[in-house]
Amino acid sequence: MKRTVRSYVLRQGRVTAGQERALAELMPRYGIAFKDELLRPVAVFGRQAPLVLEIGSGMGGTTARIAQQRPDTDFIAVEVHGPGVGSLLKRIDKESLKNVRVIRHDALEVLEKMIPDGALAGIHLFFPDPWPKKRHHKRRLVQPAFAALAARKLAPGGVLHAATDWDDYAAQIGEVLAAEPGLRRAEGAAARPATKFELRGLKLGHSVHDFLFRKVP
Repeated sequence: MKRTVRSYVLRQGRVTAGQERALAELMPRYGIAFKDELLRPVAVFGRQAPLVLEIGSGMGGTTARIAQQRPDTDFIAVEVHGPGVGSLLKRIDKESLKNVRVIRHDALEVLEKMIPDGALAGIHLFFPDPWPKKRHHKRRLVQPAFAALAARKLAPGGVLHAATDWDDYAAQIGEVLAAEPGLRRAEGAAARPATKFELRGLKLGHSVHDFLFRKVP
């Protein structure tokens, strides 16, 4: 999938001493290095289990809570920002989470080059950067090429769960995913823990929109 416009910018957020230690000491234990080759999930986690890819895990709080609630599922969290990666690594270690691994790299490249087709039971995309200015909408992650790639990587019946608190981005997400022939809108409630970005949006009076799209068998 050819792509020249990235959906994120590398902001220079402050990395705490604890996060720095985690990046240095825990990344070798709980991290996966980006490589232009397909992963073998069984080799990574040491078992055969449903696999979920989280795109943009932020500071990792939501990732850790979901992993605790679903011990029979394995999770790969993809995040580019150092403070978030360090924070999640600390949580994994402190809470002894055996079902979470972290990749610090561009999520689309990870999805395209490291995840085998049909390997994912789920993709989580919770509150991606909304790029609210119209001239920046091209940077939004959810575009037709992303929808096609996600559909290819999901196993039959696998679910893409996306959420945003920006109304116009919600409209775009709904339209783009509905137009992808490999996905179909799923019925039922979208259960998940609240995220930091969600709570901030609610304080600002934003509405939260969740989308569940299932891979067509």
